[in-house]
Amino acid sequence: MLGVLLALPIALVAAAWTGALQPAALLDAGPITRFGLPIVDVLDDIAAAAAVGGLLLAAGLVPTRSTQRMALVVASCAGVAWTIAATAKLILTASNTMGLPLSDPGFAAGIEKFVTQLEGGVALSVVPIAAAIVVLVALASSTPTGAGWGLALSSVALAAAATLGHSASATGHHTAVVAMFVHLVGACAWIGPLIGMVALWALRAIDGRQLAVTLRRYSTVALWACVAVAISGVANGILRLNSVSDLGTKYGLLLLAKTIGFAVLIGCGAAHRRWVLRGPIRSVGAVFWRLAAVEIAMMGAVSGLAVALASSAPPNQGLPPANITAAWLITGYELPPAPNLANYFTQWWPDVLFGTLALAGLVVYWAWYLRLRRRGDHWPALRLASWTTAMVVFAWVTSGGPAVYGHILFSGHMLQHMLLAMVIPLFLVASAPITLALRALPTRHDQSRGPREWILTLVHSRWAQFFANPIVAACNFAGSMIVFYYTPAFEYSLRTSVGHAAMVIHFTLAGYLFANALVGIDPGVKRPTYPLRLVLLLATMAFHAFFGVTIMSSDNLFVADWFGWMGRPWGASALDDQIQGGEIAWGIGEIPTFLLAVFVAYGWAKSDERSARRRDRQADRAGDRELQDYNAMLAKLADTDEGKPASR
Repeated sequence: MLGVLLALPIALVAAAWTGALQPAALLDAGPITRFGLPIVDVLDDIAAAAAVGGLLLAAGLVPTRSTQRMALVVASCAGVAWTIAATAKLILTASNTMGLPLSDPGFAAGIEKFVTQLEGGVALSVVPIAAAIVVLVALASSTPTGAGWGLALSSVALAAAATLGHSASATGHHTAVVAMFVHLVGACAWIGPLIGMVALWALRAIDGRQLAVTLRRYSTVALWACVAVAISGVANGILRLNSVSDLGTKYGLLLLAKTIGFAVLIGCGAAHRRWVLRGPIRSVGAVFWRLAAVEIAMMGAVSGLAVALASSAPPNQGLPPANITAAWLITGYELPPAPNLANYFTQWWPDVLFGTLALAGLVVYWAWYLRLRRRGDHWPALRLASWTTAMVVFAWVTSGGPAVYGHILFSGHMLQHMLLAMVIPLFLVASAPITLALRALPTRHDQSRGPREWILTLVHSRWAQFFANPIVAACNFAGSMIVFYYTPAFEYSLRTSVGHAAMVIHFTLAGYLFANALVGIDPGVKRPTYPLRLVLLLATMAFHAFFGVTIMSSDNLFVADWFGWMGRPWGASALDDQIQGGEIAWGIGEIPTFLLAVFVAYGWAKSDERSARRRDRQADRAGDRELQDYNAMLAKLADTDEGKPASR
């Protein structure tokens, strides 16, 4: 409540200062909409954070089942507020977009068209629906698994919310949407659990000892959330400003104020938690209550500035360039130079989501490796190098040349696809990340579910067991390419940020599951015999060849109104480029498959060698029973041939 009371006036005053609350010159929606939108934005942001925070507490931060259930109650109550605020935001945004006051007779018909025909309206209508489902899931759940499903649904709502506002501008649309999604997730994970802990303490659902444990766990979450907010905030700032001189504008000054508030909040939050955790257990609650109030008030101030920024027009409003090109109209980006080897490494469209994930993956894996080294355990350096290579290549594939040219050339897209599905998974499997995590992460001895317990739960879940099944993994790996390219899914991945992210995640995971079933050591799959592995691999190799040849021989252009209308002054025609894409699918696809075949054959040979050594050791211990029986049989046959009665 304190954060809301502070955020509301700051949002209104800052928005008024930037001129965001001034009447529109044309089609003004009225003062209720103008002043109501910032208010509703504040309530929506804080309610969303509180709902996500309650779910995070239940998923793995609080130590007992009773506290987990109360955290889910907090999440459901916050979810109700989130649903109401998101619905109000939908109504006011429709009013503002159409320029119709709420009292206008035509508003009812207009909002129906807004939520059914406009892309922004459809996305905005997803938020209250997803929030309402989160409420139902939280109410029906009493375990961390239910909280995990609630977090998944919350991410859907945040992804829809990320497509609105300044992120909807044409220039750099994909980068802006992804950066906003990371920003929203980071903010909710940072602010939400603290609000949830205050609510649990006020309800007397958590004592001082449990609060100390929860705070220690929350500190790790808050650190990662702050990193995500900082990276995405920098990306958003770069997109909104034309140059450094724009920091002198009202929008730029507001951005600087938010940045300073964010930095101060990080320092105060770290100092507060250190102060609380260093004190005696019996005084944790009282000290936490006072310091959390200060921290929540500061969070409210920063949230108010964020809402004012979202309501104000930035210096860079995503206006079209002076010379509009077909590529800009289709993609929101200007055409890059003609592709060559150098440009594939110098052209970049940063993807904040996957770039952040690659950075986090590097940091976490190295931290686990060093933890094993410190306690004297061995972990092969080759696996460390393999993971590092996978993360670097993944960042390049999703943000570098393959991402740039994959958006405008079919051949570039196929190159990106093959690298995601067939090259990166080889390095992922060789690095055995799940095995390392299970060795490095501590085991929890209370009733909560930590990272190690979550990994075991996911690996041994029915869904994971089904998709990790070698036959299912092979069918998914090969068949999903047909489904993807010969259905509207391909076009959806080109035109939307959600579709692109789903494509990257799906094909990377599909490649990992298939390779892990054949040559991996990570748990979660019952691997077939080596002959069956080779059969699956050869079938997949044949399918890749068939897939590539089919594309090469096709006269129909995939997504013709995308690749065919790009207006490129360089390179082959769209159809010839598609033929090159088929050659890439055939050629590049066969190289990793051949390497997998070599690894399977090598593993088969090593397995036979280990079996032979086991038999030799057993023979040394107890004698070779099979050899003795064979010699006895030969002796019996020899006695029979000489006419002697066989010994009994």
